Order: sequence, then C-alpha cells, then structure tokens
Amino acid sequence: MISPALLGSLSNLHHLMMNLAEQIPDADFNRQYHPDLGSCGHILGQCVYRELYWLREVIGGDGDLSSRIRHLVVPGELRLKAQCAQLPPKDHLLNWAAEIQDHHLMLLANPRLLPEHPLLAEETGILPFIVQEHARSYEQLLSLLSLRQLQGLTTGYSPKAVLASQTPACDAVDVTQGVYRIGSRFEPWAYDNELPPQMIKLSNFRIARRPVSNAEYLAFMEDGGYERESLWWRGAEWLKSEASGAPNHWRRDDSGHWYGIGLNGPFDLIGDDPIYGINHHEASAFAVWASERGGETAGAVLQHEYQWETALRTQALENHGRVWEWCANTFEPYSEYQPPAESALATRDFDDEHRSLRGGCLHTQPALRRPSFRNRGLPHQQFLFAGARLVFPPKDQGARHHQG
Repeated sequence: MISPALLGSLSNLHHLMMNLAEQIPDADFNRQYHPDLGSCGHILGQCVYRELYWLREVIGGDGDLSSRIRHLVVPGELRLKAQCAQLPPKDHLLNWAAEIQDHHLMLLANPRLLPEHPLLAEETGILPFIVQEHARSYEQLLSLLSLRQLQGLTTGYSPKAVLASQTPACDAVDVTQGVYRIGSRFEPWAYDNELPPQMIKLSNFRIARRPVSNAEYLAFMEDGGYERESLWWRGAEWLKSEASGAPNHWRRDDSGHWYGIGLNGPFDLIGDDPIYGINHHEASAFAVWASERGGETAGAVLQHEYQWETALRTQALENHGRVWEWCANTFEPYSEYQPPAESALATRDFDDEHRSLRGGCLHTQPALRRPSFRNRGLPHQQFLFAGARLVFPPKDQGARHHQG
C-alpha cells in the first residue's frame, strides 16, 4: 500500500503547479522566457507525461497516451522551441492535465486497480522518483514565472531601505582534515547520482558560515567586478556577450538604488539576505575578487560540493536552504557509479558542462531536502535561485597567503 503521506506530496505538487499555471495569460502559456526553459505548458506537459509513462505504459502496459505526446515533451527530433510551439492552448492542456492527474491519484489510492509490479513498492518504487521530479519541475515553473516578471516590466518602484555595500568578511568555521562520508546510504529515495556512498579524504579548510550576501555582492559590483575581465576566467565570453552587470532580478531606480523583482513584483533588497540570481561565472568571479582583496579573505574559492556536504553533516553551516549554492566542481558521477537498470531513471547531466549546486532554495520541496541531494546547472544560467558560499584556507596557510 502506498502511504497517504506520499500520495499527499504528489497531490500537493499537482495543486501547486496547476495554481501557478492558471495565473499565466493564455497568450503566454506556451511562450518561452529563456532558451533553456520550456514554456509553462511544456513543463506541465512533462509532468503529465512522466506519470503516463511510468504508471500506464511501464506498469500498466498501455502506452497509447504517452506515445501520443512523447514527441512534444521528450528531447528528440524536435527542438525545445518547436515543442512549445506545437502544444495545445492553455484551457485544453489544463483540463487534460487535471483529468489525468486526478485519475492517477485515484489509481494510486486504490492499488487493487493497478497490476502488481515492483515499481509500486512503497519506498523503492517509482512514486518517490515521480514526486522528486515533479518538485524539480515546480522550481522550473517558478523560474519561468520570475523571468516573465522581468521581461517587459516597467516600474516606478524605489526601495524604502537602500541597499548598501559591505566588504566581505571571513566568518568561517574550521573543518579538520579527515575522512568523511559523502552520498546517500540509507535514503531509499536517493537518485542514482547520490550513489554509491563515498568515503573521501579532505584537507583542513574553513567554510563560510553563511552564503554570500546581497551587500557583499554589491561591494563586488561597485569595485568594478563586471569590468575586470581578469576575474572571469572561463566566463569571459559570457561577460562580453550576455552580462547585464548585476544579478538577474536586480534593477535600479532613478536615483541609482538597487531593488529586486520577484514573483510578486518589486521588493527591497536586504543587505544580509543571501544573494541569488547569479550564475556560476558570477559566483566564480566574486570568489576571485574576494581572494585578490587579500586580508582575511585571501585565498577564497568557491566551495567544492564535498566540502559543503561535509560541513552540513558536521553542523558547521548556518543559513542554508534559502538559495542554491554554486560549487566549484563539475557535476560528475561518484566513483564506482552504476547507472540504474531502468535507463529512464539514469541521470542525464554528466556532460562535463553542468556544475554542482547544493543546499536548496526557499521554493525547494521537502522531498529534495537532504544532505546528499545534488542539483546542477549550466554555468551561464542565472534563473536557478542560486548564490554562492566561500571556502578559505586554514588559518596558518591564510596568514602565509596574506604575507605573500
């Protein structure tokens, strides 16, 4: 029997996404707001297809409906732009999605209506995977709605509290050299990319207690961070061709003061809040800038995901889970990784391009909040509700760095 809690999570995600989708005008429903993101209709269609494929095609042996829409939601012959253009209008898609989702909830609540299948097992079955994938789709939909707010929006907003810059400080926690466990060991919902659990050796390091703040990032901007190409390394091309000189959702009023634009419109930027709306290039450039300033931030680098997970498990981190945190490393399989027997369950982003993200954001659902969960993004993507956290050398090494 499938637990009521798991069914509740699935039903909640259905409602969350349908409520968001209903807010989008008909004319914008199948519109893309970023080349890497599908339209609202496309994201919702992927969620419906995900359930059709697993519950009806794989478990039920009926691939009629899933095969009809596969070419519109699964990467293949059609490019993403073409898929979005061929989707049905809003009312048709929403009614269709609601009917199918309600039917699936009824089936799952009455297992006798489904054939016996190992993928219906409570903890090791397919439903936890569907719930987690829907949770990821929910964040994509929120990213899309945020981008929609930014495009074509004119506002006379002026912040009541003016954001002031603040020099980065090294408020860090020591993590001693040792062997630490990384990855999932007992979580039955773990993705293949969290396995197998690893024992890894880390040298001494210090990790910032909190992510980089809005005020600290503003200091980087005011010090010419977007004008100094030497800070950008691999992001130099992005800097020349795409950079706007600020985080994705930041805007300036007529007096030159910065404010943010979110899902509910413009808002004041709080100095101590963690920065988000930056990509991996921007996070890396900030780390280089902080290091070059010398003093207590000398030697600063972006965290490696091993350092983040170790610090979390040893309770060294504060203020995590409000923004995703870019990591320095490429998103790669763990040592002795074995792809799942079911190829549709395998991680598809091991491409030497994606970078690891850790921590979760304000919109991240409980199903994805665990120390071993690994998110990822492409280096140019600013829409991921992502910020940064710095790591520093041990104190004795940092002192030598400063003297040098």
